[in-house]
Amino acid sequence: MSRTCGIMIVSEITLYNVLKAKLGESEAQTVVEGIKQEVKNQVEEQKDVLATKQDILRIELKIADTKVDIIKWVFAMFFALMLAIAGLYFKK
Repeated sequence: MSRTCGIMIVSEITLYNVLKAKLGESEAQTVVEGIKQEVKNQVEEQKDVLATKQDILRIELKIADTKVDIIKWVFAMFFALMLAIAGLYFKK
């Protein structure tokens, strides 16, 4: 069990005990279950937006590949430009 899951269980128990004293057992259970479901729905909605470490790693690899490609193209263009300048220089 993860640390976050343990905190959620303790929070649920604490909330249940507080509500049970005020509302009664069945009403407290209903409220706690409703809150749990709402939290679960919110997490599901946000799951598609959040990036995992694996997603970030993939993006970093794509950026690195793109940098290498850009460097290759810069050197190729520089070399082609130098050949063109040399061609114009020796043409005279």
